Amino acid sequence: MELLIKKAMKGDAEAFVQLMELNEVSMYKTAKAILDNEEDIGDAIQETILAAYKNIHTLKKAQYFKTWLIRILINKCKDIIKKNQKIILIESYAEEGCDEAINAQLEVDSCLEMLSNDQQTVLNLYYHQGFNTREIAELLGENENTVKSRLTRAKSYFKKIFLKSIQGGF
Repeated sequence: MELLIKKAMKGDAEAFVQLMELNEVSMYKTAKAILDNEEDIGDAIQETILAAYKNIHTLKKAQYFKTWLIRILINKCKDIIKKNQKIILIESYAEEGCDEAINAQLEVDSCLEMLSNDQQTVLNLYYHQGFNTREIAELLGENENTVKSRLTRAKSYFKKIFLKSIQGGF
């Protein structure tokens, strides 16, 4: 893969296309962990590919390609979140006919929405994507201790919110 990266850095479009194909699953999973809407996920990935193609010559070391690519993707996802200011009204979901699993997921989603975007991001990357705190720190360009404390606070805050919601506190 390092050879493909070096070729792409020198302007080889075919090598770049192959790199994108090799990383498409990782990009999709990362975007899916941050965004809910399939159209937004597609937009984030498309914008990431364009930005990576335009800026691949700025990559300093080929070994950091995936981290560089995922960092671009996370930033594009954050841009989309800001643009959409995604506000999901739980009342808009039809309550009638929903089974327990759907209601439970709506409850979890509702609680997650109460967390900051940064907290949602670290929870998603940690639990859905399986990244460890060191990898998350690299992806976000932050100190690992910052990520650890944010993750701990996010877990604690989510637990508090969730317990209140199931006890009828909201």
